[in-house]
Amino acid sequence: MSERRPSPVSKNARNGGNGRSTRRSVWRRAGPPDPDTAELPHPGSGTAAAPGEQPSIVEAALYRDGVRVSTPTTLAETYRELRDQPSGMAWIGLARPTSDELHSLAAEFGLHPLAVEDAMEAHQRPKLERYGDTLFVVLRAARYLDAPEEVDFAELHVFVGPDFVITVRHGAAPDLSAVRRRMEDSPDLLKLGPEAVLYAILDAVVDGYAPVVSGVQNDIDEIETEVFRGDPEVSRRIYELSRETVEFQRATRPLVGMLHGLMAGFAKYETDEELQRYLRDVADHVTHISERVDGFRQALTEILTVNATLVTQEQNAEMRALAEAGFEQNEEIKKISSWAAILFAPTLVGTIYGMNFRKMPELHWVLGYPFAIFLMAVVCTSLYFIFKRKDWL
Repeated sequence: MSERRPSPVSKNARNGGNGRSTRRSVWRRAGPPDPDTAELPHPGSGTAAAPGEQPSIVEAALYRDGVRVSTPTTLAETYRELRDQPSGMAWIGLARPTSDELHSLAAEFGLHPLAVEDAMEAHQRPKLERYGDTLFVVLRAARYLDAPEEVDFAELHVFVGPDFVITVRHGAAPDLSAVRRRMEDSPDLLKLGPEAVLYAILDAVVDGYAPVVSGVQNDIDEIETEVFRGDPEVSRRIYELSRETVEFQRATRPLVGMLHGLMAGFAKYETDEELQRYLRDVADHVTHISERVDGFRQALTEILTVNATLVTQEQNAEMRALAEAGFEQNEEIKKISSWAAILFAPTLVGTIYGMNFRKMPELHWVLGYPFAIFLMAVVCTSLYFIFKRKDWL
């Protein structure tokens, strides 16, 4: 750009102030990015790929005064044309790059080895770090998948220098091609330089959180209905959504501090006031979303507690019903046992005197029969009153 405002980055870190040197071109292939969200090559870019392969470098472009002036097809061509455009800006987009590609960029633009290592490894927490005059930003993008009703997370690394922006994407989101189109349709904003591109990327990531918030809110509403309906599978769904909410919280909460730090740096380096207003708007949105996510986590904790209480109440009711059934069954057994004992007494007497032994003293006794009947009646009556007194009858 012909006139650049003071920036938090400068050009000296690329090669230690020795000027650019010719570097070998690195144009290797990596795993194909998501076809639905990958940046599409600009018409006329001339980017060639082997059949069935996608380039790791999805798109590279040079801009001057907010207008695209060139679309290089290789890294070497990008380096050469940027040297020929001292007031230009390069915007290079990569998806799952190889280590050779990142090392080539690091050698050309003076990227710090620690930042390059983070970009290769991925699985980083959201953060903002400054290495000399280069900013390194790690973002966690998210999108809500309607069919499985779950949140998909991706990682985006952004290198911002005095005249370059390098994006390294690990995952499907965000759709950086839409960000590029938006900036190219707003040359007044794009001519503000790499800081404006960083703002646009941050804004796209934060805007992508809105559908996720709506989707999670709908899931929570559905879970509340299932909890009071007694759905047996609701506990698993609460647990899974709680894990997604924790991941969402880890993606959004660090952004609040990052954006405030970035705004402080922009103010220090006298970045365009309008761009600072845009950034404050993004910070407000992030704060609002972070508060919503915190509320989701609290709500899920409360729902889990309510569900546990309802399950406990249901289990207690079932155990009480089982206890009552057992008590009733025990009462019936008592009655049956009591009557069995009462009837056993005359059976025993009758059995003894029915053994037909010839020498039994009572057989020839005149009062033997009345005595046996009287004995049966006394025993049965005694047992009856004993069981009655114990409430068995």
